[in-house]
Amino acid sequence: MATRQKTTYEGMFAETINFAGLNGDTIGGYMARPLGAGPYPGVIVIHEVFGLVEHTKELARKFAAHGYISVAIDLYYREGPGDPEQISTAIRQRGGVPDSRTIGDLEGAVKALRSVASCNDKIGCIGYCSGGRQTLLFACNTKNMAAAVNCYGGRVITEELTPNQPKAVIDMVANLSCPLLGLFGEADSNPSPEHVTRLEAELKKHKKQYEFKSYPPDTGHAFFADYRPSYRQQAATDGWQRIFDFFGRHLR
Repeated sequence: MATRQKTTYEGMFAETINFAGLNGDTIGGYMARPLGAGPYPGVIVIHEVFGLVEHTKELARKFAAHGYISVAIDLYYREGPGDPEQISTAIRQRGGVPDSRTIGDLEGAVKALRSVASCNDKIGCIGYCSGGRQTLLFACNTKNMAAAVNCYGGRVITEELTPNQPKAVIDMVANLSCPLLGLFGEADSNPSPEHVTRLEAELKKHKKQYEFKSYPPDTGHAFFADYRPSYRQQAATDGWQRIFDFFGRHLR
């Protein structure tokens, strides 16, 4: 008679949360965490330019399913509530979220993760599109990151500086405080392959620890976004394997 093996119990808890951001302002987010004593690493997920849409919450749950306490932060919280598309458009028209505010709010997300009893205090950050830029921005302006993943973050290299974004992120690379994984598409124009090459050169110049992967010419921007025509299954599947390997080495 065959012996039936017991299935390992899996479960998670997910909810909308509030925590303190820059200057103690109330910030919103979505936390997903594994059930169990842990300890588990923490991961901050930074949304695309469209805001904290359902896809971003799905990403948080994916990290929780893989053993991470995840917070998908709403960097547009102060501008809401309202239609996410209208809020995103209004923010872009004002020159984007101020970098100083973003850094302060992300420090708040770090504290929120570390306040969870099952957190091992090692925190990573991953961002997509504008969130990729903000991930690198944060990793260059904090000592609280153990690993960072930049998924096709645009405007890391730019001469169009604004009061909200007064310094190009590439000029901050000397202060990068943790290992960096970068995932890009060769058909992308923002960042373009040329910009990826320049960023890599800057990382080498300052002897930073990094890993880059660029996917073939049929792969452009937002290839992880499975709810949009830009999605590329092969690149996304490989990208997820690299992300979990990278976080596994640096956060566990």
